[in-house]
Amino acid sequence: MKSLSTGKIIIFAISIMILILIIQVVFRFRKEIRDSYNALDDSESRIVNTDCGLIEYASIGKGYPVLVIHGIFGGFDQGLVTADNKFGDQYSIISPSRFGYLGTPMPDNPTVEDQADAFACLLDELDIKETVIFATSAGGTSAIQFALRHPERISALILNSSNTPGEVEAGLPPKPVAKFAFQSDFIFWALTTYFRSSMNSIMGVPDDFELTPEFENVVASVMKTVLPVKPRADGAIFDMYISNAEINTGYQIEDIRIPTLIINAKDDPLTLYKNAKALSEKISDAKLISIPNGGHMTLGNEEIIRSEIEAFLTRTLDN
Repeated sequence: MKSLSTGKIIIFAISIMILILIIQVVFRFRKEIRDSYNALDDSESRIVNTDCGLIEYASIGKGYPVLVIHGIFGGFDQGLVTADNKFGDQYSIISPSRFGYLGTPMPDNPTVEDQADAFACLLDELDIKETVIFATSAGGTSAIQFALRHPERISALILNSSNTPGEVEAGLPPKPVAKFAFQSDFIFWALTTYFRSSMNSIMGVPDDFELTPEFENVVASVMKTVLPVKPRADGAIFDMYISNAEINTGYQIEDIRIPTLIINAKDDPLTLYKNAKALSEKISDAKLISIPNGGHMTLGNEEIIRSEIEAFLTRTLDN
């Protein structure tokens, strides 16, 4: 009887500890996800009613306009983080949320062409005739489509770790599973909080890449733009199952005559270097910047990328 009582006490103590841990996790989740929603509410983004519908965007700086096209799980906030430290004070950064992200609604039966046209509508609303396009990751599809449909609106095209035509190595989960996960702020919060190694892989950090504390901070700053994920879910599903794949449906890449800068790391596991190289060979006025390592986020190469972008724009915009 004595040993049984002791066993019950141990089980009771373990149960109490588990309950305390669950309560701590729930309280932390509620606080941090509330903070992420509050950060969006406190941001200086705007929603404008254009000829293409409602579009959310944020802008910083004054100068020549740069339209920043964010990647998957993004929004205007991710665009601002991605463009940070890549452009000088002489540029104005304009970062819209694409279809289905944050304050930009998903239209009925959306297409990548519609998204490209929406960029033009936003430029019209802002009275901008011509802009630099800076696109990253999943944003590359609509940026390339914009270059094909509205070439007169682009002075220079920069594709940074961009989705490009060619093979892909990353597989897709079943669509119902993705829809369920993307609708759960808790799942993505848990991933970014307790399963960082898994999220690092999703963010395109190579398995053998050494993450220094500095690089950890860079990854963490981008991860923050994933939360809350629920108001980004529709856009992420569209990117994952429609937009990303459409780049391989016969885009007439050879028709692009805009000065183009393509930046890609050789060890990028998400947007393969060989695809970026092939794209640079199809565009008549393209330059490829080959980054030795750093993965999808080109970690550790900020200075060289900023320098290459500055030289490219100085040369292009002065002509």
